Amino acid sequence: MSKALSFRKSSSRAAKFAAVAALTLGLVATVSPAAQAASLGAAGSKGLKHNVLTVSNGTRYVQIDGRTVDFRTVVRDLAWSPDGSKAVFIDGASNLVISDPDGSNRVTVAKNPGGQNWNHPTWHSVPAIPAAGVPARNSIVFVARKNGVSQLKTVPAAAGQGQPADLSVWGDGDGDLLPQTGNIWPNASSKTGTSVFANVDNGTVYIRDENLRSQTDELAKGSEPAVSPDGEDVVFVRSVQGHDHLFVQGRGDKTAKDLTPKATTNYTEPTFSPDGRTIAARTPKGIVTLPVSGAAKPVVVTSRVGLPAYRG
Repeated sequence: MSKALSFRKSSSRAAKFAAVAALTLGLVATVSPAAQAASLGAAGSKGLKHNVLTVSNGTRYVQIDGRTVDFRTVVRDLAWSPDGSKAVFIDGASNLVISDPDGSNRVTVAKNPGGQNWNHPTWHSVPAIPAAGVPARNSIVFVARKNGVSQLKTVPAAAGQGQPADLSVWGDGDGDLLPQTGNIWPNASSKTGTSVFANVDNGTVYIRDENLRSQTDELAKGSEPAVSPDGEDVVFVRSVQGHDHLFVQGRGDKTAKDLTPKATTNYTEPTFSPDGRTIAARTPKGIVTLPVSGAAKPVVVTSRVGLPAYRG
């Protein structure tokens, strides 16, 4: 908040609250301060739409389709269950938490033991394949960083005070073990059991197929990957001439397409829309969206800066 801003003693309490909300929450400029204030602490999840963009920024306030929802606790790295009925995030104590879409009915899936930084959870829902004897699985994958070392962890989504286990990463050869540490930014938003992650030590994006005995393949050089709903495409970040660009690559392709070839800003933290046609990404000026085809330039859709996600 600007130091030049002051409130006169005669200002009404409602006017003060509206002004604070307008400056603190960073919402779209077209939303009036009164409307922003009215949206805070909305009771229940009524009116919260599916298949819409959400933005979390480490505060207790989450923007859902342009509406501010008070989760009444710190929300970091928010992601959604495949059907959009539940949110998963890291709270202020660095615990792994699941809640209803409005922040109510919170359950601590796993309690941070201390001395660790947990981040970037993703909902990993694997459908059953009866013919192959593969059961359905529903878990949360996240990153635990301890003593400067990052490692992927997994815990059942239905757990209460569960004990996370290490997520081993196997290559496409018999017994071929890929790097187990340095793995960050998991994303499992596909409906096919496919997930992706990056390795901070070698700057590589990996794609993992849970239905093929957790087979993992190297995809491309980059960071901050996200997988499409059908599991066929991956969007990720790669630095080009001083700026972070967005690239998209099919899992069977050998090369990636630069979606932001003339970037004059940094595009980071991309994610796919539920229909797989749109990508949302973070910039210093807010969240942008652009078509996966690259047929149009990125367009700012909200001035709020944070982690974009789509509620399915």
